[in-house]
Amino acid sequence: MKIVHVITRLIVGGAQENTLLSCEGQHDAGHEVTLITGPPQGPEGSLLERAQSYGYKVELLDDMRRSILPLKDWHTYTHLIRRFRELRPDVVHTHSSKAGIVGRWAAHKSRERGANVPRVVHTIHGLAFTASPRALVNNFYKTLERKTAPITHKIVCVAGAMATQSLASNIGKPEQYVTVHSGMDIGPFIEPPVSREVIRKQLGLSPEHVAVGTIARLFHMKGHDDLIQLAPELCKKFPALRFVWIGDGILRGEFEQKIAGLGLADRFILTGLVPPTRIPELTNALDIVVHPSRREGLARAIPQGQLALCPVVTYDIDGNAEGLIDGKTGFAVRPFDVAVLGEKLRLLLGDKELVRSMGERGRKFAVERFDTRLMVRRLQEVYESI
Repeated sequence: MKIVHVITRLIVGGAQENTLLSCEGQHDAGHEVTLITGPPQGPEGSLLERAQSYGYKVELLDDMRRSILPLKDWHTYTHLIRRFRELRPDVVHTHSSKAGIVGRWAAHKSRERGANVPRVVHTIHGLAFTASPRALVNNFYKTLERKTAPITHKIVCVAGAMATQSLASNIGKPEQYVTVHSGMDIGPFIEPPVSREVIRKQLGLSPEHVAVGTIARLFHMKGHDDLIQLAPELCKKFPALRFVWIGDGILRGEFEQKIAGLGLADRFILTGLVPPTRIPELTNALDIVVHPSRREGLARAIPQGQLALCPVVTYDIDGNAEGLIDGKTGFAVRPFDVAVLGEKLRLLLGDKELVRSMGERGRKFAVERFDTRLMVRRLQEVYESI
């Protein structure tokens, strides 16, 4: 097949890694793959070099931006129409909200001339119409999604909860939706390139330390404030506790000031920006993963933690509960209930055997559900079905 993927930007993030793994797997399977993306603007780091080095075609469209910018959006729309007519793809597969709206309408328009009629697939990595604290903004995105769903042949969700919430908002029809869990390269998590002992030493962790880690941008809605709120009591009760925050972002300075103000600077380790290739070895240096984000599709940190033998504690929002077995491989707690989040962390911090048993069950669960090869195979079935 000729497959064109469209995504707004290739920053370091879950939707972007999902897209690259899809492109790589489809390229390896012999398909003709083109990825069209905007510039990777932001402090999170870039995946553009990885994309350009793999062997499939990558096109950088400078006008494509995450923000709503009418003139640039129009230029993006007209450019995509032209490229779809030139490339004549069998499938146009869009990712995330902005590229999903502009890209799907461009694919639809490209059918008006030219023999090839591309099938249009869209993946929901996170719901745009729940992202803003302002109802007006959410309703705007909801209206756009309602109008765009009828020109979409299949809507792929990284978790079934995405379909449930979309249908409840009258977006699309049940038969359009299919769940394909986001895949990842599981090998480096099971056999990390650098040993746990070496990485813990690099991080300043002693053998007796219990490392509770997050894998997320230091950004709004990721829940780091909740952990800072819990830290004084947890650190007092568990002297061996160390928080390890993997990632960087615009709120790093603000968080560091809050932590220092609590007198807990020695209890937090902030890795800063790291390449995605280091996530498996860093995750393997942890004992427990906590992901208190307030908005997700299905957070990649959840299966990543389990692959690394860590029980995971997360809020039960969007599709997160589908990423673990509650009470068996971790805990999906009531959304934004900081007290219960702390309760589950205390339970794990005080029971090494529970951590071990949950970690072992979690790895088995994650291997069976989140292998990238399974995701690529399921996407192939989606394309063939249309």
